[in-house]
Amino acid sequence: MDVVIERACGMDVHKDNITACIMTPDGKEIQTFSTKTVFLLQLVDWIKQHNCTHVAMESTSVYWKPIVNLLEAEDIEFLVVNAQHMKAVPGRKTDVKDAEWIAKLLHGLLKASYIPDRNQRELRELVRYRRSIIEERARQHNRIQKVLEGANIKLGSVVSDVLGVSARDMLDAIADGEEDPEKLANFARRTMKKKKEELELALKGYINSHQRLMLKTILGHIDFLTEQIEMLDQEVADRVSSHQEDVARLDSIPGIATRMAEQILSEIGTDV
Repeated sequence: MDVVIERACGMDVHKDNITACIMTPDGKEIQTFSTKTVFLLQLVDWIKQHNCTHVAMESTSVYWKPIVNLLEAEDIEFLVVNAQHMKAVPGRKTDVKDAEWIAKLLHGLLKASYIPDRNQRELRELVRYRRSIIEERARQHNRIQKVLEGANIKLGSVVSDVLGVSARDMLDAIADGEEDPEKLANFARRTMKKKKEELELALKGYINSHQRLMLKTILGHIDFLTEQIEMLDQEVADRVSSHQEDVARLDSIPGIATRMAEQILSEIGTDV
């Protein structure tokens, strides 16, 4: 095997520890480090002391991310390798051998997985987290429907969105103890006033105290999630502010709104 890289480090990364093997013209050295930050800093210092120019590791779960962040800050070239590719290599029975084998393969035989730069990685995490919160808010929306159906309140049969302005006022009043369908229907606004008679019929139900509590709790949770989504919207918008042309081009495609455009940028970068 021709030596392409004189000073290389291979890492076998786990949740609680990292086994690293440094190979130089002077020989090899193997150490195990805890994944706590103070020990990761010691690991990076150890790599720098040996003047390693390249580091390779498996792309195991998310455990590689803090290591990559530190290596990136020190301008040390790194390769994050597909774990399935590494598992296909026979003859490795221990973590030490894993680390040593990765270090050997680093000499021209490893193909790195694509790792976006730190700004894109952070944007990707924010966008994915925002999407999970939006999905959670939708689940809470469905729970409201179930509570209303359990109380035989057919608000969803009259209004298109039970969290619209008028319907939300009605739900808040129900959660606070209002039972009179006529008073509840009076919260209707604009065109919704034309459906007042339908609303009175739909709002006549049998809601118990536990259902009121559930309704109040769910509405409060939805408000909290909405605040979090708005905060993340602003953070994402700030991070893509220098790429508004890219966002606008994507947004112009039918079926793609601003949030979807931002998600695409976070996944593929700004070369769109």
